Amino acid sequence: MTASALDSAAATRTLPSLGAFAGRLRGRLKATEDPATAAYDRIMRRLGISIGIAGAIIGVGELPEVAEQGSYASVWWSVAAVALVFGWYPIIAVVAAVSGTKAIKFVCGCAAVSFLGALATIPLGFDMHTVDATNIWPYRLTALAVSAGVLAWSGRVTLVYLLAASASAAVATVYTVAEVTPQHIIENFLRSAGLAALFLWCGTAATGAAARVDRESAIASRRAAAQAAALARDRERARFAALIHDAVLSTLLEASRAGAESDVVRRQSERTLEQLDEYRGAERDPDLLDARSALLFLRSTVQEINPSIRFDTHTWHGFDDLRMPVHSASTIAAALSEAVRNSLRHASVAGREVRRAVTATVSAGSIRIVFSDDGAGFDLAAVSADRLGISMSILGRMRQLAGGSAFVESQPGEGTTVTLVWGGDGSR
Repeated sequence: MTASALDSAAATRTLPSLGAFAGRLRGRLKATEDPATAAYDRIMRRLGISIGIAGAIIGVGELPEVAEQGSYASVWWSVAAVALVFGWYPIIAVVAAVSGTKAIKFVCGCAAVSFLGALATIPLGFDMHTVDATNIWPYRLTALAVSAGVLAWSGRVTLVYLLAASASAAVATVYTVAEVTPQHIIENFLRSAGLAALFLWCGTAATGAAARVDRESAIASRRAAAQAAALARDRERARFAALIHDAVLSTLLEASRAGAESDVVRRQSERTLEQLDEYRGAERDPDLLDARSALLFLRSTVQEINPSIRFDTHTWHGFDDLRMPVHSASTIAAALSEAVRNSLRHASVAGREVRRAVTATVSAGSIRIVFSDDGAGFDLAAVSADRLGISMSILGRMRQLAGGSAFVESQPGEGTTVTLVWGGDGSR
């Protein structure tokens, strides 16, 4: 076999492994996406990748200008400024491609803050009024830094950042450019702020629209679940009524007419009992929620009580296979609501804010909900027997649910953790 043939065979053997790796990567990305914020997560990923790639391309395009103005600045400053202004954008692109929204927000925030750091160090790297140009190269990157800020912070915080960055860039130009007039300063500020405001508006509109899509999807899912449950109950009532009329009542009527033992009555009675057993043991699938609908239902339950409570979701491979009856979801929601209300009533600590969070972990056949706070806590052994909030409304509810269980952990001064688990056993 020739060398080229060997190379071709090796490449052929390599390709499947690369394809398998790509498939596994796509699977991991899908598994880490929060079903309750799918649209927002997708738009954050796409904007992050776009901004990261744009920043890297702009950085390459600015290198000639950086080199030219580097003659007016210290070498260390030019190198540090390039790293601060452009260094985060390749990282943003990679993180947006392989990680989640929290990581994207973090690296974008780092990029925006680093830009301000580069502007703040200009007096250390330049002599005053030495640059023979209308502005220095970091000035033109303000809009890019604001775009990163849009992904990192809320609209109000980003607007404050926009004004601070534009003002800093204009002041830096005043310090470095050889000939400056008040009109030049105003023009630089307005030009920088105006372009950055356009990027702020576009980014805020995109992320806001995605968040609205998720909210509408949550509302639609809850309505669909309620309608499915109502239709299922109607179907079950109609089926049971038909069974009672066609089998049970006709058997009783036949027995009353026969007046004595009858083979017909006996056979009809046996068949009726068989139908009742079939009905009782039949696997009914009237009102099941998938993983996304169940998470949206539980998230909305918590946010109706207190919208500031963080609700995080973790998913494992196969979570799409989860099917949870509405009854089970309602029971978990009721127990979770009681845990949240108990925390709001009793966990307050004087002088500081109590942090509360819910973490939902979903796999192919189970869901695990953990509510925690860092509040006052309490001694479980000292809880009075007539306090039904924990024993009945949380633990009792979950233990009566097929496949359900619950645990409460707390110590005075160390907060409280309530864990609700549904494994699906006996749920159908």
